[in-house]
Amino acid sequence: MTIAHNLGFPRIGVQRELKKALEAFWREEIDAKQLAAVGGSLRAQHWKVQQAAGIAHIPVGDFAYYDQMLNMTALLGAAPARFGFGGAPLTLAQYFTLARGAQDQPAMEMTKWFDTNYHYIVPEFHPDTQFTLDPAWLLAELDEALALEIDAKPVLIGPLTYLYLGKE
Repeated sequence: MTIAHNLGFPRIGVQRELKKALEAFWREEIDAKQLAAVGGSLRAQHWKVQQAAGIAHIPVGDFAYYDQMLNMTALLGAAPARFGFGGAPLTLAQYFTLARGAQDQPAMEMTKWFDTNYHYIVPEFHPDTQFTLDPAWLLAELDEALALEIDAKPVLIGPLTYLYLGKE
């Protein structure tokens, strides 16, 4: 018996719904709750497409509002101290501040994912970097998938990849 699985699914949406929602959120035309609704709708659609295609173990954790490396930084509670967010779980606004910067703080560096045209936010490591696991978003996505009767498997950036692609 052949078992089909994959490591992720494009998150942007067939009609680029995520991109449009993100831009509307950044222009303050929609709020975080509306953006989350778009994200949830896209995840559900994508899981159902994979389920209909016969994928046996459907990835959860592959969705990101910005990128998966930034998701790992949030998951690990490893936001650079220079942003002053402390060890608490990141809000959506703080998540985007890491990626886009703020008036008083430049964004984290962005670079190409290996030799592709895809980019990611480079993790920053300092001698005082503290890691504090915050799996709330991943567990919430697992709950979403289970509620839709999706045979979900968590997928994350591996620890060696995360550390290797980071910067001191």
